[in-house]
Amino acid sequence: MGIFDSVFGKKEKTTKEKKELPWIQLTSLDQLETITENSKYKPQVIYKHSSTCGISRMVLNIFTESYDMDLDIDLYFLTIQSHRDVSKAIEDKFGVRHESPQLLIIKNGEVVFHTSHGAISDTDFTKYV
Repeated sequence: MGIFDSVFGKKEKTTKEKKELPWIQLTSLDQLETITENSKYKPQVIYKHSSTCGISRMVLNIFTESYDMDLDIDLYFLTIQSHRDVSKAIEDKFGVRHESPQLLIIKNGEVVFHTSHGAISDTDFTKYV
């Protein structure tokens, strides 16, 4: 420990374990029918992410850290740059204008809640379980 460390109280680095969510990669149009069918039994969540947007990355990090792992929902993750056709089909099927980042909650075949950008981290999933 150097003199400046002792004077200014150098902080110990802590290693924070990265939380891994149980994402299901949304890559095909067929999965939209699966989501619709499964939403009859438990809520389905679609998270639309832009891999080229800093805001989208920041919101995803906040969402990941605040997500309750005990929730009984299916989490689908769509990277819009890789699957624009799926993103467009979501807009057409569920009638929700595309944004990114964007979160949709589907229950009984319909979107019961959707939000985008910073408001995603305020989502209270307990209202939909």
